[in-house]
Amino acid sequence: MTYEFIAPCYFGTERSAAFDFKHVGATDVTVTDGRVAFRGDEQVLALANIFSRCTERILLLLKRARVKTFDELFDAVTSVPWEDLLPANAEFPVKGSSLSSQLSSVPACQSIVKKAIVERLKRGHHVGVLPEDGELYKVRFSIRKDELELFLDTSGDGLHKRGYRAHATEAPIKETLAATMVDLARVRGDSLMQDPFCGSGTLVIEAAQKALRMAPGLRRHFIAEHYSFVPQQVWQQARTRALDEIDRTASFEGIGFDLDPQAIELAARNARLAGVGDRCRFFAADVRKFAPDKRSIVITKPPYGERLGDLAGAAELEKALGEALAANPVQGLYIITADAEFEQNFGKKAGKRRKLYNGMIPCQLYMYF
Repeated sequence: MTYEFIAPCYFGTERSAAFDFKHVGATDVTVTDGRVAFRGDEQVLALANIFSRCTERILLLLKRARVKTFDELFDAVTSVPWEDLLPANAEFPVKGSSLSSQLSSVPACQSIVKKAIVERLKRGHHVGVLPEDGELYKVRFSIRKDELELFLDTSGDGLHKRGYRAHATEAPIKETLAATMVDLARVRGDSLMQDPFCGSGTLVIEAAQKALRMAPGLRRHFIAEHYSFVPQQVWQQARTRALDEIDRTASFEGIGFDLDPQAIELAARNARLAGVGDRCRFFAADVRKFAPDKRSIVITKPPYGERLGDLAGAAELEKALGEALAANPVQGLYIITADAEFEQNFGKKAGKRRKLYNGMIPCQLYMYF
């Protein structure tokens, strides 16, 4: 059966995200602000979750409808064949949002959606009670300008949770954003990548996994693995494909530096958990002594505000980074920061800039070629 999926993502990451879905055989891949839409069967559902580097989750779209009243919302939800998707004992919490719509009360909408699903399941399964003591199914809805979209979440935990970062330094970069930066930097199997502010190692690890063609979701599980309408064999086949695609012959090397020795220990541990410990090295070092190899691609997120007590400290580090790279030119340089004064502090205008979001924080990716 062919389904329609929506993959929400942060602004600026959409085109990088779309590549992964085309790679796994999705059709009708469409990019709009903050999301990628595509079509595919149960196999694509599993592959999309395992292979997606840049999106936050994979949502199965069940219904689109225009709703201005609670009756219209109830009718739209009950028109979905829930009995084909959820068993009679399914646990199905409902979460959602509403923006610029007549149905503005999210709790009231949640209640109506829940009630509608209950009524349809009772009729469809010919039961009088739904115990909700079985497997978990997560229902989500969005109402934007009176347009309803109704989803079943197939990911569970956000896809940025790869499973390798149990702990992190303060204000870490999101894995999905790090993967987008790595994609924009054109990291390849033979790349040498360095990060002078590596923190818990996310950028180095994401670069290593990309270079080795290692699927980011290979070491975690997804909520749809127990969905009754998704055969178990599709997950087994998807993981087998992911394992087969890993390129252990790649010569990639990732090197991270940080002033904090505890961050270095954490980064090394995370790299091992991610399966790339043999491709990543981490050292305690001051950025003022940073002397990268001329073959390097440098990808980094300088501390700004969250790991420093004041903006002056951030400006000093950015200046030191600029001086280090002026003395040691590299193949490519990609720096993300929320500091609007970065170029002035760094000492050089970027060849290109791109607006990205780290969580809800607007940032600029400064690219030097």
